[in-house]
Amino acid sequence: MWKWIHQQGKPERLYQLCGRFVPCFAIPGVAALLLGWGWGFGFAPPDYQQGNSYRIIYLHVPAAMWSMGIYASMAIAALIGLVWQWKTADLAAMAMAPVGAVFTFIALVTGSAWGKPMWGTWWIWDARLTSELVLLFLYMGTIALYHAVDDRRMAARAAGILILVGVVNLPVIHYSVQWWNTLHQGSSGVLQQAIDPSMRTPLRWSVLGYLLVFIALTLMRLRNLLLQAERHRPWVSELAAKRGRKV
Repeated sequence: MWKWIHQQGKPERLYQLCGRFVPCFAIPGVAALLLGWGWGFGFAPPDYQQGNSYRIIYLHVPAAMWSMGIYASMAIAALIGLVWQWKTADLAAMAMAPVGAVFTFIALVTGSAWGKPMWGTWWIWDARLTSELVLLFLYMGTIALYHAVDDRRMAARAAGILILVGVVNLPVIHYSVQWWNTLHQGSSGVLQQAIDPSMRTPLRWSVLGYLLVFIALTLMRLRNLLLQAERHRPWVSELAAKRGRKV
C-alpha cells in the first residue's frame, strides 16, 4: 500500500493525476455553488429574526468552515513533509495556502458585512473574529516565509514548522463562542437539524461547492508548483517540448 502511494506521489505521476482530476472537481464544484447560491439567495424564505440579511451565510459559513479545514489539511501535509521528507507533501501544503487565505478573507469580509446590521458595526475585537484574523495572518505568513528563503527545502521546512505551530489557533476559533462571552453566534448546525430545511439544504450545497472548488484550485496550483520544482528534470523538458514552450 505504501509503495503504491509513494509511486503516485512521484512528481511526474502526480502532475498527470492532478491534470486528470481538476475538471472532475471543478465542474461539480461550480455547479454546486450555483445551485446553493441560486437556491439560497433566490428561493429560501427570509429568517423570522434577521430577514434577508441572513442570506450571507451561503457565502460566509462555507468559507469560514473550510478556512479551518484547509489549514488542518495543510498541517497534515506539512507533518508528512517534515517527518518523511516527502517533497510533494510540502508542495501540496503550499498549494493549499493561497486558497485558504482567500477563503479566510471571504469569511472575514462577509462576516463584517453580516455583523453591520446585527451588531451595528463593521468590526469588533470579538474572540471568534480576532482568531479568524489570526488565521489569515498565519496563511499570509506561511506564504511569505516560503518565498523569502531561496533554498526550497529549507523554505518548506520553515513554512511547515510555522503551519504546525499555528494549528493551536484552530480550536480557539472553533470553541471561542463557548469559552468566552462573544457576540458571534454559535454553530449554524449545517450538517444537523439546527436550521429550517429550506435554508439548510442550499447551505449544504454551498459547503460542498466550496470544498470541490478548493480541491480543484489546489490541484491546479500544485501542478504549477511541481513544474517549478522539477523544471530541470527531463520529463518537464519533454512536456515543454511537446507544448512548444521553453522551461
